[in-house]
Amino acid sequence: MRKIKVLVVDDSLLFRNLLVESLRMDPSIEVVAQAGDAYAARDAILQYRPDVMTLDVEMPRMGGIEFLRRLLPQYPLPVVVISALSEKVFDAMEAGAVDFVCKPNSIERDKVSAFLRKELGTKIKIASTVKVGRMKCAESFPVNRASTAWNNNMIVAIGASTGGTEAIFEVVRQFRRDIPGVVIVQHMPPGFTQMYANRLNNQCQVAVKEAVTGDRVLPGQVLIAPGDKQMRLLKVNGVYQVECRPGEKVSGHCPSVDVLFSSVAKSAGKDAVGVILTGMGGDGAKGMLEMRKAGAVTIGQNEASCVVYGMPKVAYDIGAVQYQAELSQIANKVYSVLRPA
Repeated sequence: MRKIKVLVVDDSLLFRNLLVESLRMDPSIEVVAQAGDAYAARDAILQYRPDVMTLDVEMPRMGGIEFLRRLLPQYPLPVVVISALSEKVFDAMEAGAVDFVCKPNSIERDKVSAFLRKELGTKIKIASTVKVGRMKCAESFPVNRASTAWNNNMIVAIGASTGGTEAIFEVVRQFRRDIPGVVIVQHMPPGFTQMYANRLNNQCQVAVKEAVTGDRVLPGQVLIAPGDKQMRLLKVNGVYQVECRPGEKVSGHCPSVDVLFSSVAKSAGKDAVGVILTGMGGDGAKGMLEMRKAGAVTIGQNEASCVVYGMPKVAYDIGAVQYQAELSQIANKVYSVLRPA
């Protein structure tokens, strides 16, 4: 089996050596080169033709984000960003990075190495399957619909993983303030979900926030599951609200799309619209099937526009997806299936 050729880019020699040492323990990964800045990285790309590059955001001479913006148009290459807790991660995703991992806080070498082997190694393997050209979707068409009063019981639920930060933005930025309440699970570490929610809130017409237990699900508002809690939709005295609590991983994740979708099926039934976007694995497929059986309308992102056609494919294969759509058209599709009051 051919190994995944990886280029490691980090300005810290100590951390770079730890990265290389950790990744070399994985028999499916071959670290072909390492670099301490963007210029050395560019030369290494030309010489070694890696399958995946890991990239530090903060580097001297040229920052990681600027490097991405200059590099990817000429050399399409899957990139996994390694960063401390910082909103710059989302700038990197917007610039074309496939995924990111958070730099571990632990100073214990063995713990850091184990984390890197598991978290970073997994994301490198996923990134190696990505077609970078799919990162930029077709131009979206504006949602040209007069404001409508939708059925007060309607709910929109969205789930995503790898490639999802930009895919969710593409959908949510087209929502107007008349959209029914929206609940979202995006696989992401704690801390980053609040930054991501704040970023969307500043860029979109709708209000976006990281959810907390007891938040009501209101028209024109998007609630994003916190990175270390399972989020469920409840209906209390006729009003939708969310519950966000620590819990075991479900379908490999916390938060889990399956957990959210299953709760939406129970609480909203036929009054829900489910959307499953790009992502590796099968999280969300079973929950979406529950939604469809409960009478909800279900929409899956199509293969051509997915960064990773995993979650939508599994959902489609088991009959959970009612409609497939190009990413740029999903917001329009959501509006087309909503029921007016």
